[in-house]
Amino acid sequence: MTAEPSPAPPPPQPARPSPWAPATVLATWFWTGWLPGAPGTWGSLAALPVGWALSWWGGWPALLAGAAVVTALGTWAAGRYVADSGGGADADPGSVVVDEVAGQWIALLPAALEPLHVAAGFVLFRLFDIGKPWPVSWADRRVKGAWGIMLDDLLAGAYAAAVLFVLVRLLEGAQP
Repeated sequence: MTAEPSPAPPPPQPARPSPWAPATVLATWFWTGWLPGAPGTWGSLAALPVGWALSWWGGWPALLAGAAVVTALGTWAAGRYVADSGGGADADPGSVVVDEVAGQWIALLPAALEPLHVAAGFVLFRLFDIGKPWPVSWADRRVKGAWGIMLDDLLAGAYAAAVLFVLVRLLEGAQP
């Protein structure tokens, strides 16, 4: 009688880094990346109040500066979070949403402090982030590591900002 081979052990589950580690807080944008369902959408929504505040405080220059700071810190945080969770060099965990924050703020650059403009910027960013037209799709597939996590969302934000810029100018031209 031959013994049946023992079943293979289940693959190890990635570790969840400490929720209080600064890299975790930033990479998940204050834990919104851990919300169920669509973490990218949650991250984009969570970016809106701070983006609004930056725009109110200093206009588009403050929003652009905020996007630059979040990109720099987010690149560090995303890399640290992936390393702490045992992900490989090409990992892009859904719970990392700081890239959505930076991309969303870029998308809002042409938006005035009007709810319709902000809503349009949100929708456009989500469409370009999910649809991934070239070069967003190229960056998503080819650029690896923390910079790769950030780059596709920055490009999606630039697409959304360009479209929003045109829409806002068209709406302004339609005003009496």
